Amino acid sequence: MSVSGSSSKVRLMAMFVLLFALFSSQSSAAQVPLLMWSSEGLPPLASPAAGHITSNDQLTAYLTSAFGSGPNTVLLFLQDKLSKEDFTLFGGVFGNKQDSAFQNLEAALQASPSSVSLPALEWSDSSVMLALLQEKLDVSPVLVDADTLSHLSINTSASNLLLINLPYCTSLEKSCKEVLHENDGIIGEVLSIMKDKDVHFTAMYTGLQPSRVISERSMSQQAVGRSLLQAVEPTVKEPIMFNASGNPCIMLWAQNLNISLTGEWIDLAAQTPSLDGSICNGSNSLLVLTYASGHILRFAMSQRLYKVSARNWFTLDSVELQSKDLTASYIGRRNIYAPAEYSFHCQSVTSFRDTLLVPSNNNKNTTQWRLNFVDFQIQGFGLANGTNFSYASDCAGFFTAGIWMGLITSLLMLWIFVYGMHMIMQVNTMDRFDDPKGPSISVPQTE
Repeated sequence: MSVSGSSSKVRLMAMFVLLFALFSSQSSAAQVPLLMWSSEGLPPLASPAAGHITSNDQLTAYLTSAFGSGPNTVLLFLQDKLSKEDFTLFGGVFGNKQDSAFQNLEAALQASPSSVSLPALEWSDSSVMLALLQEKLDVSPVLVDADTLSHLSINTSASNLLLINLPYCTSLEKSCKEVLHENDGIIGEVLSIMKDKDVHFTAMYTGLQPSRVISERSMSQQAVGRSLLQAVEPTVKEPIMFNASGNPCIMLWAQNLNISLTGEWIDLAAQTPSLDGSICNGSNSLLVLTYASGHILRFAMSQRLYKVSARNWFTLDSVELQSKDLTASYIGRRNIYAPAEYSFHCQSVTSFRDTLLVPSNNNKNTTQWRLNFVDFQIQGFGLANGTNFSYASDCAGFFTAGIWMGLITSLLMLWIFVYGMHMIMQVNTMDRFDDPKGPSISVPQTE
């Protein structure tokens, strides 16, 4: 009993794996939606089940019944790219039809005697739909637009295939919603012209190729069984380190070292610099980063004893950017400092917004140059941890101006509340009253 029960469980599990692999391979196929409506009527078609992908053979069989006999005039609105996600993102949802990019299309589907919607039509080639209609109608397509259609004489005694090409969002000038809204306007204009011509037609709206393709790995390509799921840790680049006498004395790390000379940003952190010219000693450090692109960054640091705090502090005195024969200098000693045995860290070090690097007055020819260091950390002294930074002194303090304002306002409101409660508690009520049965109180009018 146990052996047969185990073998049946194994066969059942293998069956489930096979079915899931077939479903995954089917759902990963590219798909395009198809909307079809007619001014006269279409053969009935059962609504496809959720997740069903209509094959080309099924579409061919339906078009055979739809264009079975007699001449037909077909309007094919063929968009460069289209997916059902476009209707989800840019169609009116929750009754908000005014925000829809397909108002004319929705109105045409509602006004049509019958319509067919295929959310997922199997896509293999951009020319399949056009070739299929040519075969069914036995006529070559005529490329038209709204202007040429208004002057075109349509012969209703023969079949006609009118092709209207529609673009998709491929540039940054217009958003996808704006492009789809303009396409919807073209659809509405073409349908209005056909209505004025009093020509019965069948319209189809689909795409040359899907605009969004979700690739999925089938179950057959994945390991079956239990496995330990562990997040892949992103690789962290090594800090820039200058060694003197075999020991590290300057370290710098930044996610981005962005510079802008003529308006275009360049990330120097993506390049590997040369450290020639860097020096360090007990009181001064200079880190020189020379890049192959011709840009040079110099970080000058110094440390000194401050008697008020009774400890040594280091400051980033200046940052110089050199490009060709021009040099720009930025002062950082006022805002970038830390104890000498610490490192300095700041999420954003810029020279133009919330400036920590103040441009020097000597920058006559480099007033348009900008620096933007993201996730910046530097240490020029006291590298006792070897290849690791020491404790970081962050540029964001514990109490910002907003926190102080909130605390002061809260304390003021609390003091007003406590004072009001104290005044209310000091109010005393009368504890002695006149006795109506006793003699009344007489107040002499004259002395």
